[in-house]
Amino acid sequence: MTTPIPLKIAYIGGGSRDWARKLMIDLALCPDLIGEVALYDIDMDSARLNEQLGNWMQTHPGVVSRWHYNAVSTLRETLHKADFVIISIQPGSLEMMRDEIALAEEYGLFYPVGDTTGAPGLIRGLRSASIYKDFAQALATYCPNAWIINYTNPMSICTRTLTRVAPELKVFGCCHEVFSTQRMLARVASQYLNIEIPPRHEIQVNVLGFNHFTWVDKATWQGHDLLELLKHHLEQPDTLHTYTQAEVEAFNDWFHSTDQVKFNLFKRFGILAAAGDRHLVEFLPGFICSPETLFKWGVIRTPVSYRIERWETAPQKTRDLINGVTPLLLESSGEEGVGMIKALLGLGDLVTNINVENVGQVSNLPLHAVVETNAHFSRDSIRPLSAGALPAGIAPLINQHCANQELIIEATLTENTDLAFQAFFNDPSIHLPLDDSWELFNKLLQVGANHHDHSEKLAPAWRITLTS
Repeated sequence: MTTPIPLKIAYIGGGSRDWARKLMIDLALCPDLIGEVALYDIDMDSARLNEQLGNWMQTHPGVVSRWHYNAVSTLRETLHKADFVIISIQPGSLEMMRDEIALAEEYGLFYPVGDTTGAPGLIRGLRSASIYKDFAQALATYCPNAWIINYTNPMSICTRTLTRVAPELKVFGCCHEVFSTQRMLARVASQYLNIEIPPRHEIQVNVLGFNHFTWVDKATWQGHDLLELLKHHLEQPDTLHTYTQAEVEAFNDWFHSTDQVKFNLFKRFGILAAAGDRHLVEFLPGFICSPETLFKWGVIRTPVSYRIERWETAPQKTRDLINGVTPLLLESSGEEGVGMIKALLGLGDLVTNINVENVGQVSNLPLHAVVETNAHFSRDSIRPLSAGALPAGIAPLINQHCANQELIIEATLTENTDLAFQAFFNDPSIHLPLDDSWELFNKLLQVGANHHDHSEKLAPAWRITLTS
């Protein structure tokens, strides 16, 4: 029997309601690793509850590894001697996110998610870059050799800020949107090849683009060209159609994707978008101009009120687990974080999609911008795999977003409001005249000032100032 490898994992955002529990379960099911998880959060009550949950979980008969969870009050203590660092935070309160999305709607901009791009997403990007600047300095000081896994959105801005501030850091970002596209392709393979639905990991895809606006130009299963099968699928009656509000709301699922945006983009551009429609529409012109337009494409907006309710009820659900009111199901989360950690420790190679700086893996996107492609994981090494070039019809739009994200980071690091507004006005979803865009931009910044107390906990200073 192989001796388990002892580790210290530092978790920034250790009071997480979702990602932390996924990590705990995946670690509990991994016999190859043991050690300590330090949980750091500005909400210490949440971190302490997760400490209780993680240590209680160790008493479950299905657990095959040993971990000690410890809520820690300082970032320095959390990061000291960490081998791996996981970051999954909410950059600003959900109430702030609610107010930003509602304000954008007053200007006719209806964002289904609002965490990556567009009016609320770019403002969240400013806030995130400010927070991540401080994280980068702490990481470089207290654990410069640790591998850092980011789960926070906006993924590209957060991940890029870390290496922009401290280029020596070993950083990558993880997102599961591509997984859903693989599952969709698996269903298509099953339907037209008369097979059982294959597991997601058997669907081989070439990934290129950046997070939540990622694309697939090759997809195979055991030698079968799945994009050709998808073309055939789109030719079938009623595969492509429009929806009514009643039909969309009948799904009773705030995260459901009909794939109509994805399918129609594939039909028009010949390359498959690999994120959910709720994210895709926020990067494109013309979709978020009204709720009716979104409903036509089968897209529903995920209300922040739902996120707030889930956040508020999560602690009691955790206590119900600990107290035996709700049974604990020890099942793999389907995320790949623990598998990546194992590969980096030399416990088997892994190829999967991640977000890292572009060193040429996407040939026609800017160098150093954070892009999403496949990468090869091995002992203490991540090697991005060459994904080629994006088609000429898609590349300009993606380059525009890359430029906007770089402007957001530069604006934060230099405290330059003008640069931030330039990125805001350049966003293709913000179809407003210059004066209205400027007005909305400053009102969104004012939302952050109105929530100043919470922001101050997240970052020592609100680095983007209001201007007239």
